[in-house]
Amino acid sequence: MTPVRRGAVFLLAALGLLAIPRATLAQPVPDDAAARFQSLPEEQKEALRQRLRDFKALPPEEQARVRENLKRWQALPPEERARVAQNLRAFQSLPPEAQEQLRAAARNFRELPAARQAEVRRRYQEFLKANPDQQQQLIKNLKRWRSMTREEREEMRERLRERRHR
Repeated sequence: MTPVRRGAVFLLAALGLLAIPRATLAQPVPDDAAARFQSLPEEQKEALRQRLRDFKALPPEEQARVRENLKRWQALPPEERARVAQNLRAFQSLPPEAQEQLRAAARNFRELPAARQAEVRRRYQEFLKANPDQQQQLIKNLKRWRSMTREEREEMRERLRERRHR
């Protein structure tokens, strides 16, 4: 297991322990994590122990990143946590090839300059605000764009530049 994947596994385990619905525990619910851990079934305890061993095997900088992600998670409002958890479930249900494509797209996005990232975010927000007909047209245009060769794209860019300058 790669260090990044181990970190993600630990984070998910920690989130899972923090997000255990108190009503589902068999005994009265104590307020501290150690007592909640003791009230878990043995198989969940062992899974959490393994994830903790995986976490401890990570380099210190990776552990720090995981801790920072956990702090960010804990600071999220409940509705945002629910959205993130739903997105994670959707991601995990994808085939491995699709997951890797999304990871690659995320890496590419993180490598963009900050100004370009802001532009991509702005355009995505516009897409989300568009009415369904506009969204479908944008998706159709994107599919067409992706099917073009590099030369065809450049020709299209040039035509768009000419239209703007008229």
